[in-house]
Amino acid sequence: MLDLLEKTVMTAIGAAAITQKKAEELVSEMKEKYKVSEDEGRSFVDRVQGIAQESKDKIREMAETEVRKVVDKLGLVSRDEYERLVARVQELEARNNG
Repeated sequence: MLDLLEKTVMTAIGAAAITQKKAEELVSEMKEKYKVSEDEGRSFVDRVQGIAQESKDKIREMAETEVRKVVDKLGLVSRDEYERLVARVQELEARNNG
């Protein structure tokens, strides 16, 4: 469930994130249209990429928090809890059958 939500959020964020190729294209365009230097263009792109990364991190954190709230509210167990329970059942079955 968390994986699906994460993929959905990351897909939405991915549309706003700038890939390296797009960043290079943006720098070239800025140099031509706005007469900025290579350094100014790269600095701008770096700042935008930093902001995009911060936004992705914040959205991921918020999504994880909300999913945990829903899981707790529904009384669902986490994957770790489930795996511990399975291991415990197997241990008890082995004792009982042994």
